[in-house]
This record gives sequence, structure tokens and C-alpha cells, in this order.
Amino acid sequence: MSSGNSSLLTIGPFAARARLSAKALRPYDRLGLPAPAHVDEATGYRCHRTGQVERARLVALLRQPDTPLARIAEVVEAGDGPGAAELLGAYWADVEARVAGQRALAAYLRGRLSGRSSEMYGTFAVETVEVPAQVVITEKRHTLAGELPAWIGAALGRLEEAARECGGVAGVPYVAYHAEVSMESDGPAEACVPVADEAAARAWAEGRGRAWETVVRVEPAGRLAYTRITKAQVAHPQILAAFEAVETWTAAEGLTVSGPCREVYFADWAEAGPEDPVCDVAFPVR
Repeated sequence: MSSGNSSLLTIGPFAARARLSAKALRPYDRLGLPAPAHVDEATGYRCHRTGQVERARLVALLRQPDTPLARIAEVVEAGDGPGAAELLGAYWADVEARVAGQRALAAYLRGRLSGRSSEMYGTFAVETVEVPAQVVITEKRHTLAGELPAWIGAALGRLEEAARECGGVAGVPYVAYHAEVSMESDGPAEACVPVADEAAARAWAEGRGRAWETVVRVEPAGRLAYTRITKAQVAHPQILAAFEAVETWTAAEGLTVSGPCREVYFADWAEAGPEDPVCDVAFPVR
């Protein structure tokens, strides 16, 4: 206890009251969790008030399930009440979603390693379709898997809005993958919307389209090998089995992949239920 002020505790006694070791408390102390009430200018010793003990105990409890210190700081700053509880709840919802995705990926990998990946998500019927040449406006981005769904929705929304100035949407929107998108590989991915008027599209891209790095190009006519999947199957890693099924079928048929794989979104995502078909997983082939 510091002299002259019985309400202040040096880090050792304060840690003991908080049921922590001084070593465990120091990282929190340096981040101001809680902030010291007094710092001795001569020695640099930090002191805390006895009223800060409960906050230190809370920080220690929040840290036990590996909550990041930055998130702990947000929760502590919010104080007691619904705001702090909502912040912690939002963080753990993200953790649970990530764990669920990792669990599903581990199940997929077990199935793949045992040769049963297709069985895990049903049998994928693969067909081919001829697609005509079309003018597309596109937005390309390097993105990791966790950011991909939000970006796809936003990018296709922007492009479909822009299509109004380019003669209207003239085909089914899709996302092409120029390299793998995963938790470690960032693609890039390219959102594409077919439009009716090439000249108007190029004029638009030269103007407002520059802000999104929009590109206009003519996609040549070709042939796609594809399988149709439901909204539930679009989720990672279920969709990996669909891509694998199309690749396996393509090789068995003696066809060659001739371009980036793609997801073709032909249904209203917001209106679709989990078992409704919404997307074709496709590869250009020859």
C-alpha cells in the first residue's frame, strides 16, 4: 500500500486482490485494463485504487476463453449493462460461426481423404450448356474466404445498379475465380454482370466506374460444365464438393477446363430458402 494514500495499491497487492499473479496482470495493466490511478514519476511504479479490483477480475475472466485484449477493452469501456453484453455476444457469435465453418471443413476433408466427399453432400448431377458471347461489366477484388460472401452481395448489387445505364442486365450474374479463395489465399475473385449496350457500358466505366475499378469486356461464346446447388450448399465448405464433382466429371468426359471456375447466381438470394436451387457451379470447358 502506498504511503499517504491508503486507497492505492501497488501492482503486487492489487494483483493478489484481483486473484491474479503480478506477471499475469502486467499485460492488462500496460493496456490500461484497468488504467493505473497513479504512476510514480521517480520509480515508474503503477498503483491502482481498490475500487478497480472488480474490473481487473472481469478482465481476467474475459481473457480465460481467449477473448482478444482489444475486444476486452471495448467491453470494459462499455461498462456494465446491455451494451457490454451485446459486444461480447457479437464477438462470440463470430467465434461460433468460425468454429462451425472449421468443423464443417474438417468433416469435408475427412470425407475427401476417405474418398467419400461426394457422399457427404449428395450426388451432384453435372451437365453442359452452350453460352453465347456477352458484354460484361466486372469488379475484381483480392479477398479472403471470410470476406467473400459480403463482397459478392455488395459487388453484384453495385454492378446490377450500374447496368441500368448500360442497356439493362442481359444475362445471369456470376462470380469468376482467377485463383483460389480461402482463409489464406485471396484470389482474386471477379463479380460479373452481363449488359445489353457495350458502348454505354464503356462510357459508364470511363466515368463513374473508375471508382470501383470496373472493367468492360466481351466474354466469348463457349461451353460450361456445371452442377446446380441449393442455397445451403453454397456455404463453405459444402461448395467445395460441388466444384470437385464438376472437375472430376470434366476429366472423366475427356474435356479440358478452359477458363476460371465460376458461380452463376440465377435466383433471388434474399427470397430463397436453404433447399432452393440458387447457383450453378461451373467451369468453362472445351
